[in-house]
Amino acid sequence: MRLPIQVLVYVAKVVDGRREYLLLRRLPSRGGFWQGVTGGVEEGEELLNAAHRELAEETHLAPVEIQLVDYSYSFAVSDSWRHLYADDVKEITERVFATIVDGQQTPMIDPREHDQWQWCSLDAALMLLTWPENIEALKRCDLSLAR
Repeated sequence: MRLPIQVLVYVAKVVDGRREYLLLRRLPSRGGFWQGVTGGVEEGEELLNAAHRELAEETHLAPVEIQLVDYSYSFAVSDSWRHLYADDVKEITERVFATIVDGQQTPMIDPREHDQWQWCSLDAALMLLTWPENIEALKRCDLSLAR
C-alpha cells in the first residue's frame, strides 16, 4: 500500500537571468494535464530523499540545490487510484519542493507517465497548470527561489 503523502517538485533553470520552469504532461490515460514532478514517499523515506528520487526517476535531472517550500496541501484520493491505498485513506498530502538545475541538462521523461515536457516562463507555466493548489505551489516556489 502507498503512503498518503507525496512530493511535488518544481524544477527551474536560469536563462538570461530569468527562471524557466519545467512542466511535464501526464499521459491522456493519466489525465493529460501539466504538472511538476510528483510522486509518492516510500515507507521510511525522508521527504527530501523522496524529492531527489522522484526528480531523478521522472526527469534524470540532477539538482544544483533543492529546498522544501513552506507550503503543502491535501486532496481526495480519486477512485482510479483507490486500490493503491489502505481503505481508511481518504486524502493525500503533497509537500512542495523547489529546485534549480544546470541549464545545460535535458530532461528525459518516463514515457509510461508523461508524453511531453517543456520549459516555461513563470506566467506561461501558471497558465498551463490545472489545479489551484499546483498554481499556488509554483508561485510559492518562485518566491522561495528568488530569495
